[in-house]
Amino acid sequence: MSSRGTGEELPAGPRHIAIIMDGNGRWAARRGLSPSAGHKAGVERIRDLLSACRERGVEVLTLFAFSSENWQRPPKEVELLMSLFHSYLGREARRMRDEGVRLRVIGRRDRFSPRLQKAIAEAEAVTAGGERGTLVIAADYGGRWDIARAARQMAEEVAAGSRSPDSVTEDSLAAYMTLADLPPVDLLVRSSGEQRISNFILWQAAYSEFYFTDTLWPDFGTAELDMAIEAYQRRDRRFGGRNDGGLAVQA
Repeated sequence: MSSRGTGEELPAGPRHIAIIMDGNGRWAARRGLSPSAGHKAGVERIRDLLSACRERGVEVLTLFAFSSENWQRPPKEVELLMSLFHSYLGREARRMRDEGVRLRVIGRRDRFSPRLQKAIAEAEAVTAGGERGTLVIAADYGGRWDIARAARQMAEEVAAGSRSPDSVTEDSLAAYMTLADLPPVDLLVRSSGEQRISNFILWQAAYSEFYFTDTLWPDFGTAELDMAIEAYQRRDRRFGGRNDGGLAVQA
């Protein structure tokens, strides 16, 4: 793949990009708008980015939409976010189906309203046949919850006698994590200038490349996506191995 700016040949881009969509509130505040306007603008950004990712050979796009900790936000803001999520599913599911994109939602669902749980299930069913790409939405998701859930499932198998304690390894635990059946997360992006991952895909991001940008999420367009992908392509990924000089290299 060549650089879009110089035509220089670069290594293949990421197959799986995960994004922490941050900065909706600040985007709205800078424009004298309500927080709801920022969240709505952020939702509108998703469609364009999903199409751009597919055009660039990205097979999976995972978006951190609502964390386990986001329930602590003001009730009216939480209600708005749930409403936007429901509207997005109803509006975009058939479009994704027509474009061959499969939708998956990861995270707890039991704390969502029955109406939203039904909308999630219906959207996943409508898009289940998609083979041209996958959109994963992490909602009421936390990385520590994900690890604890996987460990609990394995512990139950050990207690039931269907698994031996010696069989519990990193590899066997990985099979119980969400996203286990998808390509590894190659690139983790966070908008808005914050440089932390906020309890997002802690296990799955073990060897991901990170890209932090000051751009607020509603302003994150294809140009910023291209910069993130090119930054990924220019990095030397060795997964804890060694370079030619025999020095240990951190992934």
